[in-house]
Amino acid sequence: MRMARPCYAVLSVDQYSTTTTSIGLSTILSSVLTESKTREFNPFVLYRTFYGAYDETVCLDWTTDSQAFCVGCKDMNTRVYGAQRFENLVVYSMGGHNDGVVGAYFEDESLDVYSLSQNGQLCVWECDTDLDGLKPYVADERKDESDMEEEEDENTRRKKAQEEQDQEMEKGEKILYKRLAKHNFKSARGEGAPYARLTSTAYHKQTHILCSGFEDGAFFLHEMPDFNLIHSLSISDQSIAAISFNKPGDWIALGCSGLGQLLVWEWQSESYVLKQQGHFNNMNCLAYSPDGQYIATGGDDGKVKVWNTSTGFCFVTFSDHLGGVTGVCFSQRGQVVLSSSLDGTVRAFDLNRYRNFRTFTSPRPTQFSCLTLDHSGEIVCAGALETFEIFVWSMQTGRLLEVLSGHEGPISNLSFGQSHAILASASWDKTVKLWDVFESKGARETITLGSDVLALACHPGGTEVAIATLNASITFWNVQNATQTGSIEGRHDLGYSRKDTDKITAKKSAGGKAFHTLCYTADGKCILAAGKSKNVCIYSVADQILIKKFEISCNLSFDGMEEYLDRRKMTEWGSLALVDTATEDTKAISLPGVKKGDMSSRHWKPEVRVSCVQFSPTGRAWAATTTEGLLIYSLDQNVVFDPFELEIDITPENVRKTLHKKEYTTALMLVFRLNEQKLIQEVVEQIPVEDVEYVSQALPDTYVDKMLGFVASMLEVSQHIEFYLVWGQNLLTIHGTKLKQRSQTVMSLLRSLQKSMTKRYEDLGKICDANKYSLQYILALSETKKKRKATEDVDAEVGDSDVDVEVGDSDVDAKNSPQHHDQDISEQSDSS
Repeated sequence: MRMARPCYAVLSVDQYSTTTTSIGLSTILSSVLTESKTREFNPFVLYRTFYGAYDETVCLDWTTDSQAFCVGCKDMNTRVYGAQRFENLVVYSMGGHNDGVVGAYFEDESLDVYSLSQNGQLCVWECDTDLDGLKPYVADERKDESDMEEEEDENTRRKKAQEEQDQEMEKGEKILYKRLAKHNFKSARGEGAPYARLTSTAYHKQTHILCSGFEDGAFFLHEMPDFNLIHSLSISDQSIAAISFNKPGDWIALGCSGLGQLLVWEWQSESYVLKQQGHFNNMNCLAYSPDGQYIATGGDDGKVKVWNTSTGFCFVTFSDHLGGVTGVCFSQRGQVVLSSSLDGTVRAFDLNRYRNFRTFTSPRPTQFSCLTLDHSGEIVCAGALETFEIFVWSMQTGRLLEVLSGHEGPISNLSFGQSHAILASASWDKTVKLWDVFESKGARETITLGSDVLALACHPGGTEVAIATLNASITFWNVQNATQTGSIEGRHDLGYSRKDTDKITAKKSAGGKAFHTLCYTADGKCILAAGKSKNVCIYSVADQILIKKFEISCNLSFDGMEEYLDRRKMTEWGSLALVDTATEDTKAISLPGVKKGDMSSRHWKPEVRVSCVQFSPTGRAWAATTTEGLLIYSLDQNVVFDPFELEIDITPENVRKTLHKKEYTTALMLVFRLNEQKLIQEVVEQIPVEDVEYVSQALPDTYVDKMLGFVASMLEVSQHIEFYLVWGQNLLTIHGTKLKQRSQTVMSLLRSLQKSMTKRYEDLGKICDANKYSLQYILALSETKKKRKATEDVDAEVGDSDVDVEVGDSDVDAKNSPQHHDQDISEQSDSS
């Protein structure tokens, strides 16, 4: 990042407690600086520390030239600081509010300030000094600088800084602020409107537009400094947590934390640019579509949402369930999403018409805890929490085919094998049962374990099943003969953490942690595991060792993030976390049936956890539903140097020489061994189209797989769509038989290719449809013009003929007139 002048930013806000009985908060504002004349990274360094606030600082705004900044605090004061040392400005404090300040903003190219408080009051402050009237501070030459650099403790340095500020305030003339006006939002809200606190504000200096949001979901636009109301709207009944303008000032982004809602509003045309809303409660489950392009999620709010993995946007939401969603899955073609819920229903949603077209229910009411669909998409199975049974329905007719009973505890997970139609069911009764749904009744095999079974996953090949139990271990079993083939002990991999209210150590609390979700990778070589922890572990199935551990969050506002508790929160009566105090990091839980104003609400910190993990069918990404939300981890597509069977003589120069000799097959194999992305693209795009078929035939199987992966990645970003489609067609046509024989190993490549082609097809389809409709409109418009012109020509011809007829009639009348007869007689006499 290149900066024309020094850039300042707020780095941290530190709070200090004075006593244990009465807590007083004093805030230190720190600014950091970075200055660079070249395009290189420069670390931030501490520039200066500012004092003066008696409570938390909540907002900050800079002047246009970054020479001063204003800070709003909860102590009902607004303070103006100089970023550098000025003779006429050290710190200026302005009151005028009887509630905490929410926003404070400078006017454009001025030191005038607008300050807003939570009770809806707006103060306009005028400064008697212009922006260029700030005088730089001149240091006293007699003062020894070495004495100033001596190390001092925090209290001494703070007292000394306060004394210097007092001394500088006594010298010379200082800037002065005067309150010009004081406005209230009551007039904007209208008479009789209920009282609501101001929660967020934003000000655009170039257009002089102030946007303010309230806790009841209403927001207002005012033109400053006259406070003229431009627009008012209510987006929901939840509090607006954040507001931001874009650079031109015509778009406004509004965020509601209670609903997880994001809106982008174009205020001039009064229309929505973007409207997105996530789950406003915990996410429980997720599923990838067969091509890896979409993700379906279900949450405790009873909603099923479908997300686009490329854009990250949710494009459809189904709200038919009346209870929390416990499982989701896609059909084989990816056109249907199924979901199970605690309301006792399994629903099927059509992604073409966006409707619930089928509902599966049980003979007696029960809560469904899990869901699965067979490989053909004909059989739907769901497990019950209360009756310990598995219900089997037909997807085509919706009829209940069979009820599988045999478990003695709630069903925790269900999974179908891809190659064999074997249903595996896990239960809290410490057993896993294998069912043959199509041929026989009753359990085919029963696997007994030493602890409650929490999760299971079937191998993509269908020969193995992985089982996670309550003792934090993962065991692998052969499906054919029900024998154990391996095990992994993962308690230490989950990590040690401790809640704020725990009275035991983190090591002892780790005894109650386990894996709650499992998923194989697309090739079946690795397995993902996660649970009630901030870590997601990936293990090698063959070696049964930990390959990598992902930490999903470092947000300390979640409970269970730290191994050791903060000793500053410990008192002689216990931890301060046991005291029910509402902070910004906690969520309020009201009594059932209460919408707002509940005095008996309780506050709690969300605990970090991973509820579900799934690997993408393309093998290039995996997703997890966590306390943070939906997280997607993907492989880096632009690896600079990742060689494959590299030798000394394989260099970019040799590759280009071989390509210049028109030895395309050799050059392609060499560049794949070098495995540099840009060089591969250079070689492939220099191969003539007529030679693609010959090169595809000469490629070995290993390089066919690599070429398919490269074609799939380039189809997403390249402009040469037809060229890479020709490559894909030739590779699949020539090597189709061999690819089918090793379908399990190349399935991720084929799905990645399908995903890229589907995305391109949809993008081009939209463009072609738009062009088609535009051409149809132009043609229809031209036809209309032709018809109109023809009608005008006909009318013109008719008008001309009428004029001719009138002229002819007038000539005849003139000839028959007496004057004309007398004129003819006179002419005849003259001629004679």
